Amino acid sequence: MDRMSPLDASFLHIEGANNHMHVGSVSIFEGPPPAYHDLLEGIKSKLPLIPRYRQKVRFVPLEVGRPVWVEDPSFNLEYHVRHTALPEPGGEDQLRRLVGRLMAQQLDRHKPLWEIWIAEGLEEGRWAMVSKIHHCMVDGVAGTDLMSVLLDVERNPARPEAADDWQPEPEPNTTSLLTQALTERLVSPYEGLRTLRAATRAPRQLLSEARETAGGLMAMRSLVRRTPPSSLSAPIGPHRRWAWARSRLTDVKAVRAGLGGTVNDVVLTAITNGFRELLLSRGEPVDEVVIRTLVPVSVRRPDERGIPNNKVSAMFAQLPIEIEDPVARLFAVRKQMQGLKHSHQAVAGEALTSMSGFAPPMLLALGTRLAARVPQRNLTTVTTNVPGPQVPLYAGGRRMLESFPYVPLAGTVTVGIAIFSYDGAVNFGVTGDYDRAPDLDVLCRGIEDGVRDLMTAAEREGKRAAKPSKSAKAAAKPARKPAPRAATPKGQKATN
Repeated sequence: MDRMSPLDASFLHIEGANNHMHVGSVSIFEGPPPAYHDLLEGIKSKLPLIPRYRQKVRFVPLEVGRPVWVEDPSFNLEYHVRHTALPEPGGEDQLRRLVGRLMAQQLDRHKPLWEIWIAEGLEEGRWAMVSKIHHCMVDGVAGTDLMSVLLDVERNPARPEAADDWQPEPEPNTTSLLTQALTERLVSPYEGLRTLRAATRAPRQLLSEARETAGGLMAMRSLVRRTPPSSLSAPIGPHRRWAWARSRLTDVKAVRAGLGGTVNDVVLTAITNGFRELLLSRGEPVDEVVIRTLVPVSVRRPDERGIPNNKVSAMFAQLPIEIEDPVARLFAVRKQMQGLKHSHQAVAGEALTSMSGFAPPMLLALGTRLAARVPQRNLTTVTTNVPGPQVPLYAGGRRMLESFPYVPLAGTVTVGIAIFSYDGAVNFGVTGDYDRAPDLDVLCRGIEDGVRDLMTAAEREGKRAAKPSKSAKAAAKPARKPAPRAATPKGQKATN
């Protein structure tokens, strides 16, 4: 039995009829699709490496303790790995509509919180794998680790023949859940004092972290200012639309090399163009709208990779949609992101998340539920960027051609964007409320146009840098030899 962290538990408490807190991905594979039984056997062989996939959530009575993970005695792999087919003609539009419908369905809390859908019938003989996993299980970075466990780095890997001898532990009853939670509450003051004594052994480190946290909290003061209303902020319903945009990592890196900034700066600038085009198509003035985005930041240390829990904080950026010129827009994004990094917003966000562990779990649950119901007028969207493997992956001997991420929506955020890089591609998965965002294709085209505009500007800058200036041409031209001076006759003085 494993107790959830405060942050993991908050993703459960935020969830409601309209707020679905599962993340996911849509991966497209070469065909023909493998047999369903073969895929089941491949996934089954990986389950010992990810024990959380066979555990379910149990809630503590009266919410006197955070939920716990327990092994599911009735675990059935065929329930979680499902088989379906796309309707004719099996195009990408049909796949995107299928994903929107699947992601609008909540995961069953009485079972392990994940599903994988195998969708056959995609055009050109391809097939797709749609994965859903609750955010309380894992954040984006650890989710990438889990995906790499489920998939193979070789087309035909050698599989161990050892049988899976997993046997679930007895499920705790209600009394034991309550007793253990109350016992932990009694022990926690001692644990807090022990942590405090350990912290005093490193006063300089503690002081440094305190200063960073204070600086980050000061930087977050702008979040209390309400943003002007726009069509991007409205109460959402239970149904979803989903779309995607494509770009190449080489293009993004070429923009970074030619115009400066980071890969994340380039990606955010392209997204800014997407929102600009979306609002212009809706007839809204872009110079009067503020788009504030939550940018999740991993605070997972290198030695924590592979641990199945959430280690994520956030920064809050304002997308400069009022700037028309792509280069000036990139410069504005770059300058702002540098300022946010120096402001230590992510450190402050993690500190606030950690503090929630000291609050009674019942109050934490009520607080998070209340926060999810309060109109989020100060937050417009979410843009999460997760780097993925840059080598081909395989499932059932079939190569994964593309992979697109899925990010959930909550509150009044009607559009969210997730970015995932894989095997030379940088792909955008765009989630929208079904009724509030029927024009996601405009946003996706705007993102792709944003990358192309930056590429054009970077190429123009490269040609300008390579073209020699007039002064350089003059310096490179060979000096003209002076004309020979005439001999001066004897008896005459030379004159200048």
